[in-house]
Amino acid sequence: MRCQVYELNSLGSYKYVVVLSEHNGRIVLSRHKERTTWETQGGHIEQGETPLEAAKRELYEESGAVDYNITPLCDYRAWHEETGKGANGVVLHAVIREFGAMPDSEMAAISEFTALPENLTYPAITPVLFEYLANKSL
Repeated sequence: MRCQVYELNSLGSYKYVVVLSEHNGRIVLSRHKERTTWETQGGHIEQGETPLEAAKRELYEESGAVDYNITPLCDYRAWHEETGKGANGVVLHAVIREFGAMPDSEMAAISEFTALPENLTYPAITPVLFEYLANKSL
């Protein structure tokens, strides 16, 4: 799997959103009920949704965040090197102020980290996106 970052609004056609979340300066990741690995909040953009609407929905569903600032950050493309098949998405950055109760969803838990853990669900994608965020913040 490969991941490439692009300027915001440069790819045009999007299938996914990825939300890079933080709370009190710590990275917020979610754990799926069927996995032991950690991942960002995000997922498919539903028909009729904008990327921002999808990101807000996914952020709440997968973390319980109820009070936050969220801003689009960049576009990305992830693909399999062998087949060339992949999809485009929009990356957003969320600064969470408050969590509500975790909604009933596919996520089992959230946790806060000072750095990305080794056991990531998408190890070829997540570090690339967080590195972009870190460099953008400099």
